[in-house]
Amino acid sequence: MKVYRGLATGFGALLLAACQPASAPDDTASTDTAPANMAETSLSTDFTVDVSYHELDNGLRVVLSEDDSVPTATVAVYYGVGFRNEPRGRTGFAHLFEHLMFAGSENLPHGAFDTLIYGSGGVNNGSTRYDFTNYYEVVPSNALTAVLWAEADRMRAPNLDEAQLDNQREVVRNEVFVNVINQPYGGWIWIDLPMAANENWHNSHNFYGDLTDLDAASLEDAQAFFDQFYAPNNAVIVVAGAIDRDETLATIEQYFSAIPAGDALPEIDTSEPRQEEEKFAVREDELANQPALAVGYHMPERGTPEYYAMILIDQLLVQGDDSRLNQSLVNEEGFASGVFGGINLLGNAFNYNGPMLWTVGMIHDSEFTVSDVMTSLDATIEGVRTDLVSEADLERARTKLLSDFYGTVDTATRFGLVDLLASFAMFDDDPSRINRITEGFEQVTPELIRATAQDYLRPTNRTVLEVRLADEDGTE
Repeated sequence: MKVYRGLATGFGALLLAACQPASAPDDTASTDTAPANMAETSLSTDFTVDVSYHELDNGLRVVLSEDDSVPTATVAVYYGVGFRNEPRGRTGFAHLFEHLMFAGSENLPHGAFDTLIYGSGGVNNGSTRYDFTNYYEVVPSNALTAVLWAEADRMRAPNLDEAQLDNQREVVRNEVFVNVINQPYGGWIWIDLPMAANENWHNSHNFYGDLTDLDAASLEDAQAFFDQFYAPNNAVIVVAGAIDRDETLATIEQYFSAIPAGDALPEIDTSEPRQEEEKFAVREDELANQPALAVGYHMPERGTPEYYAMILIDQLLVQGDDSRLNQSLVNEEGFASGVFGGINLLGNAFNYNGPMLWTVGMIHDSEFTVSDVMTSLDATIEGVRTDLVSEADLERARTKLLSDFYGTVDTATRFGLVDLLASFAMFDDDPSRINRITEGFEQVTPELIRATAQDYLRPTNRTVLEVRLADEDGTE
């Protein structure tokens, strides 16, 4: 089995969407004929996730969720370090180090970890995001003990040496060429747009990595990065599936409790100043065959009433064939075959912990100008900023949101489930929040939708990124 690590999981899907925007990310059935009380019924569901939360003496947070529906166990270890944490002059280092963690550990030399997982009939992978790096496995439940031992060995003593650093650096360099430099549109919407929209370096640098920075990364950098961020007091482990909670907790204590806690983490200011002027950026792309446009608006702070309102605005405006921007830009004006976007394009609206953009993107026909597209986009968004949305539309947005949520957590791999449990433990110290996921959305009113749109969807809060076609001379 071929495993693609790192940014490939999240970025690969996004690149596919960017190059083939024939449908929006939400492919749930149209809710045009849904009764007004449909979402209300969904919001009162008895759906409950089993959650048991613990903390070891060394600071490792442990989340257990028992679910016997599939005879497997999903293990996920999340470290509180992502793109925002990487050092200046070492762009792409968080992702590079994620690759190094797959290079083996003291008792599992290179390749042995994969052999252990695949030999048991399981799968494993990892990814780097804005605020965390994660490693996860799905195995038959009878292989759980071995996987926990292996993750503890990797947390305690990864195999960091020059040969592995050189090898993984080359792997990441190849990813940069395949996914960005040699790819039509490259990182236009998930790298270029945040770089143009944000002011704070932690949010605005090229997190996939400048090639010069990647080449300059040293073994000393890797060891320092590990010592600083890969300690148990900066980690969460989640185990979900056909498990015995007491036995699993005892096993985790046996293997992880002796790993010493690290020093207190340095405080990093990731805040963004309030944007008061509209920004514009242009990228000329010699590989693209149609122009593209991306618009990014700064999000309200996570967890505020306006944050919940923006998540529902996202459902109203861009998610699904029935969304307002899809109706206006695609069905009515015919600018493109699809509109895509959302909150946190490298994850979801819940698994980040810092400044974020709400993004709309499209690859449009070259006969239409940026002015054409923006005029229609502005008119559609202005409708939400000016008029109160109907109760029926708001309920449909809640229904779509709940459909997405259940689709995320209710899968055989449980990847979506463990991701939310880990995120809520890491950012909120409360994984049981997964069972109160609807509370913030139930409080959203049409008036709050309009007030949030007026403040956060104003043109002076956005950045417009235009991808232009270029001829062989590099001119438009």
